[in-house]
Amino acid sequence: MNNLTVLAGRKKNNNTRLNRNSKIFKTIIQAIQDKKGENIISLDLRKIPEAVSDFFIICEADNTTQLKAIADAVEYAVKLKCDEIPYKHEGRQALQWILIDYINIVVHVMLPEPRKFYQLEEMWSDAPMMEHLG
Repeated sequence: MNNLTVLAGRKKNNNTRLNRNSKIFKTIIQAIQDKKGENIISLDLRKIPEAVSDFFIICEADNTTQLKAIADAVEYAVKLKCDEIPYKHEGRQALQWILIDYINIVVHVMLPEPRKFYQLEEMWSDAPMMEHLG
C-alpha cells in the first residue's frame, strides 16, 4: 500500500491560497471531531518545495467502522458546506488507511498500526505541526 505514489502525479493548485482558517480546512477538522477521530494533527506543507499539497490532516480511528464513518463524514461535510468533491480517494477496500485528496489538503484517516508504521509526521517533520483537540 503505497498511497504516497498517488500524490506524485499532480501539482497543487496555487491559485487558491489556503490557511488553517479556510472553510474547507475547518470543515474537515470539524467532521473528524464529530466522529470522534483521535490524535488529529495538521501539517503545514506550504513552505516545503517538494510537497504536492498545502496541508496534510492526519487522524486515527479505533476500528474499521469508525475509519469509514470519519472518511464518509469528511466527504459529506465538505460537499455540503464547501461544494467540493475529492480529486481522489484511496483505501476504502483495505480499511487500514483512507486517503482523501482535495489537492491543496490531503486527509489521512488511519488505524493506529498503519499510522505508527508509516510515521507521516516524521516523514514531514520539517513542516509546522498543529494538534486539534476533539
